[in-house]
Amino acid sequence: MGKIRLIIATSLVLIISLGAGCTPEHSFDSRLSSIVKPYRFSIIDWEMKVLLTGDGPSVTQEGEDELSQVREYFSLVERVDALKSEIEVLNTDGRQGDLASLKAELELLEEQQAAVAGVVGGIIKKQIEDTLAEQGILNPVDEYIKLETHFPPLNFKLEQPPYLLVISPRNRIDSIREIPLRQDISLEEIEAIEAEVDRLGVSSLVVELGGFAGTYPTFVANDASLQFVICTATEEWLHQYLVFKPLGFLYLLDVTGISRDYDIATINEAVAGMVSKEIGAIVYQKYFTQHENGNNQIEEAGFDFNQEMREIRRTVDGYLAQGEIELAEGFMEQKRWYLASRGYYIRKLNQAYFAFHGTYADRPTSISPIGSELETLRGQSDSLKDFLDTVAAMTSRQDLIGSIG
Repeated sequence: MGKIRLIIATSLVLIISLGAGCTPEHSFDSRLSSIVKPYRFSIIDWEMKVLLTGDGPSVTQEGEDELSQVREYFSLVERVDALKSEIEVLNTDGRQGDLASLKAELELLEEQQAAVAGVVGGIIKKQIEDTLAEQGILNPVDEYIKLETHFPPLNFKLEQPPYLLVISPRNRIDSIREIPLRQDISLEEIEAIEAEVDRLGVSSLVVELGGFAGTYPTFVANDASLQFVICTATEEWLHQYLVFKPLGFLYLLDVTGISRDYDIATINEAVAGMVSKEIGAIVYQKYFTQHENGNNQIEEAGFDFNQEMREIRRTVDGYLAQGEIELAEGFMEQKRWYLASRGYYIRKLNQAYFAFHGTYADRPTSISPIGSELETLRGQSDSLKDFLDTVAAMTSRQDLIGSIG
């Protein structure tokens, strides 16, 4: 246990002291730092705020009343989202009509939502913990010490996560910098940041996150569906759980830029996503019998979005491999408009977009075979815990290939 604590302590020191500064591109990082400095999300400030206020999921007693509170909370989420859309339409059209009353109603609903967020988070937290325990997933260091509680403790806050600035080279798809930005920046500020960063000769994108595991408690978006919140809260905890395993520790080195390994990042993200989806499905089916009205877009007849995105990614990779950067960027912009005509709006489709979303091997933006390899391994595993333990011990993609024969 002492060795594990030393590893984690060393990791945290490296994160704070080295960060992106460990790269030789000092001039680039200096210029980048000057651009993002006014917009950076301060983890230290946020942690101090949480420490002083004690914000986080509240401990609750399970019962039918608690389930009703969860449903009411997510009903509020839907109503808040609808109001925001209505207000946005009025602002766009220049109509001031009922704008004041709508804004007043929105403020009231957001206050009601915030007032019960801690209780709702506590209910979901307990449901996830119980389900993880049933699957035997409690403690990543159980070979050293047996604990009857979850470690790290599962703790999350229903709050808008920070934005994430993702930077990729223009001549290849590869995330070389990821910087968290404040939650309150506007679209105009986002586009200004991207424009300034792009002038450094790279491809950039500010991404809206659904969850963020870089803090404790973790962030989970407060404007998402119940199923999304369950899965995301589980996934962010799994990232913390995996840090105590070889796979997660190597991913930590990748995230901090100390030792880049795209395969390790992809395996880590994919396994966390796969396990969280299984746990999330169990939690939802066990506790919530009333199905939600999903926000999934209906596929247009004859149009397969996932296949289209994979084809776009393959074509872009082909252009970049031949050094045709402008052709790749022109092609992506052309396809962005095409996707919009099919009902799929992507604000900015570029190398940074694929660098971020391509890390998730189960998404159409990825062309990595790692997703299917992990699916094969899951099918061969006796249990979810067996699958998680096997992958968590891996240190390379060769380990994954070897494990499935």
